[in-house]
Amino acid sequence: MSRIMGIDYGTKRTGIAVTDPLQIISSGLTTVPTHELFDFIAKYLKEEEVEAIVVGEPMYPDGNPAQIADQVKGFVNKLRKQYPDIQVFMQDERYTSEMAKQIILQSGANRKKRRDKALVDKVSAALILEDYLNSKQ
Repeated sequence: MSRIMGIDYGTKRTGIAVTDPLQIISSGLTTVPTHELFDFIAKYLKEEEVEAIVVGEPMYPDGNPAQIADQVKGFVNKLRKQYPDIQVFMQDERYTSEMAKQIILQSGANRKKRRDKALVDKVSAALILEDYLNSKQ
């Protein structure tokens, strides 16, 4: 089977997560500078088979689109054009950053790790992907 990739898109850096080939477990993979994101995706897709990409849809708690929503939709449209054979989905990402911070805190990470925004982005991407997997069941 092939993997599913999860993306927590940000203006400066983007968190990436992937499933195992059986699409059971979601794991944070890395964080890349957003301006290098398409290069990273192209390289990853040459090495691994990916059947779908799930991008976090930024929304305010009341359900309205967040300020970055237009940028994310532009990114999603470009992804769909560049990779027409890969399904691209959007998944509500409300509260994933807060949940990621809690997970990192509960893991016993030291203060420096807890303040690492790249780690938060990577864990957030894994949570977005996990939410998507749960919604498929």
